Amino acid sequence: MSESGGEQYFTAQPSSTEKRRIITVRLAGRDVDVETGSGVFSPEHVDQGTQVLMNECAELPASGTFLDVGCGWGPLALAMALASPEATVWAVDINERSRDLTTANAARLGLSNVVIAGPDDVPADLHFDVIWSNPPIRVGKVALHKILTTWLTRLTAEGEASLVVAKHLGAPSLLTWLRDQFGDERVVERIAQSRGFHVINVGPSL
Repeated sequence: MSESGGEQYFTAQPSSTEKRRIITVRLAGRDVDVETGSGVFSPEHVDQGTQVLMNECAELPASGTFLDVGCGWGPLALAMALASPEATVWAVDINERSRDLTTANAARLGLSNVVIAGPDDVPADLHFDVIWSNPPIRVGKVALHKILTTWLTRLTAEGEASLVVAKHLGAPSLLTWLRDQFGDERVVERIAQSRGFHVINVGPSL
């Protein structure tokens, strides 16, 4: 998905003029006001894929270390932090503007359990109990596979990752690739489909 002027939301430092706005969204069962802006993914609302993931994966552990890969302005990270206030939620994005907005929104909602970071700023020895992601499919298959390999290998032994991908953007082929990469060690399955989106779970072995 492109932003104005053809600039992509996965650009590290967007050059477009930033236009911020306050919108009301529903996260973790409550209506909250958040700040969004140009140069990030889905600035006008919580996109459908993210909504599907939150609806299908609403039950989270009470505590642990969670990760939102490609946080944008923060809907998944904020929802996890609201639902599990005792957890530490890492919100990771290459886009500097996305990180700034997520920082502002965590502060706006009084969420001290959200840590915002660039991909290279996450400690190498940190592992995650829960990973949620609406991954940046449009970066291309090679880059996408590198992103997913980087983070999915950092699940704890009992950890689970949930990814939402549009069917028309390659959800079936991504499921096949994930099974090829992780199927010997983990259970990889489609756990839901709704509104043209598939939710893929990468969980512990049985």
